[in-house]
Amino acid sequence: MSATPEPSPPRPLVRILHLEDSRVDHALVKFALQRSQMACELTLVDTMEDFEIQLGSNAYDVVLADYHLPGFTGLDAWEIARKLRPDLPFVVLSGAIGEAAAVDAMHRGVSDYLLKDNMHRLAHVIERALEVSETRRAKVHADAELADSRQRLAELAEHLQTGIEQERADIAREIHDDIGGALAAVKLDLAWVGRHAQDEELQRHVVSAMEMLQHALGASQRIMLNLRPPILDQGLVAAVQWLASSFERRTGTPVVVRRSSEVIEVSRELQLVAYRTAQEALTNVSKHAHATAVDIDLSDREGVLTLEVNDNGQGMSAQALRKAKSFGLLGLRERAAKVDGWLDISTSPRGTSVILSVPLHTVSHPAHDDVNEEQQHDQGGFV
Repeated sequence: MSATPEPSPPRPLVRILHLEDSRVDHALVKFALQRSQMACELTLVDTMEDFEIQLGSNAYDVVLADYHLPGFTGLDAWEIARKLRPDLPFVVLSGAIGEAAAVDAMHRGVSDYLLKDNMHRLAHVIERALEVSETRRAKVHADAELADSRQRLAELAEHLQTGIEQERADIAREIHDDIGGALAAVKLDLAWVGRHAQDEELQRHVVSAMEMLQHALGASQRIMLNLRPPILDQGLVAAVQWLASSFERRTGTPVVVRRSSEVIEVSRELQLVAYRTAQEALTNVSKHAHATAVDIDLSDREGVLTLEVNDNGQGMSAQALRKAKSFGLLGLRERAAKVDGWLDISTSPRGTSVILSVPLHTVSHPAHDDVNEEQQHDQGGFV
């Protein structure tokens, strides 16, 4: 015994606003839709005023409009519909629409058009217009959700970067105030012991301890400077020059720094973004590039701050640039976006170029500057 097939679910009711000045043509439309068994509800209007009133009620799923109407055209109605209901499907149904008019209608955004001679295809055209409209609405919704997600990620990245800088400043302060102070006190005590000790063996131990202590002091200073360089207080040019000198001294790779002027005035927030970009670029050079020379160009010409770090190393592969865990490069891009700038990374077997560009009309954020001012502390050398 064969199973009885389940009845198909009822088709949803389609509410159609029909703009037509001919009652005969309206009756033909109603008959054609009934023959196609489309569940629909038609409302007839024949003036622009009534058309606008019905559109404002937001009670329709699709507009079906004649092309030639007394005193206006279907495209005039489309312009009104686009302003009031831009997501509403709009189908032109006409007995005499030329090819040029049909093409113009489609270019303007009309969903579809149909000649009245092909009335048997009307239900199919309406259903297709509804499907396309639904797809567009879903895309708009998905795009909005994606944009919202990206915005939340950007805000999270900014929050993390701000937290990182705050943590760096706090750690640098603790190193200076606590560890640095303690090491300096130990150094003074060792110096006193060295001056008063008579035993040669004890003297040798004091000298060895002083050497180790000096190494610890140097390491503490180096860590502190990397976390929150006091040279930033001297301006961006001085900070980048100090960074280049430190890199050259540490790696032996010569670095040439070119600048448009001796002093480039930018907000503290932008100064920190440029400094961290140069720092990360030089870190990548030391780790991966195998370069023999590095050039840094710093300019504020034409109302744009530009920082460019070039090396003559082996370059980076496309996979390295795209890999999911390139958090250093990703962080640089997020930092640039935070100040309304952008970062460009180009690479070849002849080297890599990292370019940061930020319009100088970007409004700084005083709140960030005030916070950083409060974080400043004496980071001079230990005793």
